[in-house]
Amino acid sequence: MNTLQQQTILITGAAQGLGRAIATAFYQTGANIALLDRDEQQLESLVVSLRAGGSGGRVLPVVVDLADADATQGAAQRVLAEFTRVDTLVHNAAVLIPEAFELVSFERWQATVNVGIQAAFLLTKAVWAGMKAQGGCIVFVSSRSGIEGFADESAYCASKHALEGFMKSLALEGKAHDIRVHTITPGMYMRTPMSERNYPEELKQQWVDPIALTPAFLKLAARGQPDYSGQRLNAWELSQKE
Repeated sequence: MNTLQQQTILITGAAQGLGRAIATAFYQTGANIALLDRDEQQLESLVVSLRAGGSGGRVLPVVVDLADADATQGAAQRVLAEFTRVDTLVHNAAVLIPEAFELVSFERWQATVNVGIQAAFLLTKAVWAGMKAQGGCIVFVSSRSGIEGFADESAYCASKHALEGFMKSLALEGKAHDIRVHTITPGMYMRTPMSERNYPEELKQQWVDPIALTPAFLKLAARGQPDYSGQRLNAWELSQKE
């Protein structure tokens, strides 16, 4: 199932930014794509854009708040009911609202951590058995906040650090079944709604369109060589490699 055209790809945070670029790149390979996001209007816009752009695989948009465990599990079951299996899971969704720790409410903390790591757990749980039978690829989108601490990002850093550890454990368990698990960072400043809100002007002068980072995701999903499972990768650098 390494041929992308034969795969089903599940992408979270698909409606905007990097997720939208990843969805577009996979659709253009002919893959079936399941697109999860809470923004119904932006998700509908993406589906219209994809279908207008030419032939691709089947598209399943699913409006879901990934902070809600029951809704996340329901979304996963809807995807599996439609496509039977998921070959590649890309968990891109995240919440970043910079705020001093003493101002962070429990509700804000919970939403950030739930989208970041709880949803990663629930979606991986949903697709794991199928991947054990046929192999698969899991990509968790991380950042520098997964290995460093930043002021005013306590919840976000906690969720990204958790993703890094989760990836390492899953990679060990998945090795015997050709389930390859990775974290990946953009590796380059990119223009997204999140970066537009949070980047200082000097970084905005350097950003690139996120579509430039998507070759890395296609390479990982193809499960070729080298095998990067268990590694934290740089999407910009991997995208530049032949």
